Amino acid sequence: MLFQLKEREPGHVVLVMRRVFIVPTRPGLAFTGLLLVMLIGSINYSLGLGFALTFFTGACAVADMVMTAKNLALLRLVPGRAQPVFSGQEAQFELHVHNDTPRDRYAILLGFLHDGEPRHAIDVPSGASGAVTLSAATEGRGWLAAPRVRLVTRFPLGLFRSWSYWQPDLRVLVYPAPETDAPPLPMSGAASEDGHGAVGLDNFAGIRSYQPGDPMRQLAWRHIARLDPAIGGQLTTKHFEGGAVADILLDFMALPPNLDVEMRLSRLTRWVLEAEARALPYALRLAGRELGPGLGDAHRAACLQALALYGEETT
Repeated sequence: MLFQLKEREPGHVVLVMRRVFIVPTRPGLAFTGLLLVMLIGSINYSLGLGFALTFFTGACAVADMVMTAKNLALLRLVPGRAQPVFSGQEAQFELHVHNDTPRDRYAILLGFLHDGEPRHAIDVPSGASGAVTLSAATEGRGWLAAPRVRLVTRFPLGLFRSWSYWQPDLRVLVYPAPETDAPPLPMSGAASEDGHGAVGLDNFAGIRSYQPGDPMRQLAWRHIARLDPAIGGQLTTKHFEGGAVADILLDFMALPPNLDVEMRLSRLTRWVLEAEARALPYALRLAGRELGPGLGDAHRAACLQALALYGEETT
């Protein structure tokens, strides 16, 4: 029965022999033609040594065919990791090839089927494993499943080409592309970086030691200039009444109505990145969902995931 590839192959996959295909290459076809010429000449002139040479080289070709097929057979394929990317960037899919057999495997090429001939070559010694990272272009947002992978080998003599297919159960989350010329952050109701704003945080309360995440504009530069780092001087920050900068609300429905959904998501993505870069706590409000307020990698990832999956099923 002809092997049929499933849509997704969860977990690890072993390349059994019925999954491995093999055909002669162009040099292999030329070699076959040469064997026919040698055989005809040996028959025509009754050359004993000619027969011996013909059958010996033919046996080498058969051995090469078996070794080429076995170079792929019984390899164990395992999907790796795929880090989220922004739309327009290349998604990186990590794939692992394990060799649990006593035979070393050489010159195995891997690549996505739609990219044409595979170009990433790895060698997998006996009892070891190898890893390869394949790139795929992204467009739009949401979950992007890994394309079908093709494994190819011509080892050892190149007379035959053996290949197999694999559909890894691996996907990457694609965030909306940040807007390039986005307007400034919506600071209404929030204090600015130096502690001044419309929420009553403009009362100077003194100087304190610098803490990671403090805005650069809030550093007490005059006080810092009088301290010599060589004698233990440290960075200091202006402290305003209220102790922190007020939260920023990034509201999907508050954006201009002339923007379509994708443009709104793109602008919110830019604002999330800008708020993180400026260490300004922020909250994200989408239709029927609100995140935050917060700051940090976990909060950033949660907000970007909500933007990427807006209007889609989070499967």
